[in-house]
Amino acid sequence: MTLIRHVVFRGRVQGVGFRAFVEDAAARIGVEGWVRNRRDGTVEAVFAGDAKAVEDTIAACRKGSYAARVDGIEARDGRAEELALRGDKDRFAVLPTV
Repeated sequence: MTLIRHVVFRGRVQGVGFRAFVEDAAARIGVEGWVRNRRDGTVEAVFAGDAKAVEDTIAACRKGSYAARVDGIEARDGRAEELALRGDKDRFAVLPTV
């Protein structure tokens, strides 16, 4: 069964390679989805896949890149409409800032 999670990361997560770290972690662990900066200074992501893989990806992102500092995470069940924002051809995408 595919699990979809919508996650918001707070802390020093912009301008420190965090989105690239998230993209790499998702590819390495094997989940689909997307990541993007938000104008409020947070980073938002949607992860989809096997439940363990999704949770492993979130755990890896909790640590973050070497320059990042994740102070908090808000996670909730995601929706297929949110996952679809990445486009049909991408397994995992870095989307524009919102």
